[in-house]
Amino acid sequence: MTVYETDLPGVGRKFEIDIGDGAQLVIVIHNTGKREVYRKSSPEADAEKVFTASNQLSQTIGSILEGAKFQPVEVDHEGTMLPGDTVLEWYTVTPDSELAGCSLGESAIREGSDVLVVAIQRGEEIITSPGPDTTVEPGDVLVVIGTQSQVLEFESLVAGEPTEE
Repeated sequence: MTVYETDLPGVGRKFEIDIGDGAQLVIVIHNTGKREVYRKSSPEADAEKVFTASNQLSQTIGSILEGAKFQPVEVDHEGTMLPGDTVLEWYTVTPDSELAGCSLGESAIREGSDVLVVAIQRGEEIITSPGPDTTVEPGDVLVVIGTQSQVLEFESLVAGEPTEE
């Protein structure tokens, strides 16, 4: 993640943070302690103000974001944690994925990573409990369940990245 810092003489300091898809979060911290938060959809777009916060409110928001009030379970992915070590995760199949064009049975997902594909979203259609003859297409979103290590192993397969041996 890239953060750009700029001095604003007589005003304070500006921070621009790349947040993906060319968008930026812009935070202006005034010498008075006031904070202004803006969002830019692209580097050349005008910034839209999201909110203004006092110094005290900014510190409260910051401590919440930092984890002072709640510390989430640390995982190596962004799926949904279930009881124990079980994770429900969503993966989009890339065109260069080993899975693209294969049926679930041919792909040997269960044997290779031990995850279970519980659903496939294909556009507006949801295929629940897909069988071994269900073909995986580029752009499909696979909903899988497994342990943290299993879903991380599966991630490289679905993204078309080489797996480490």
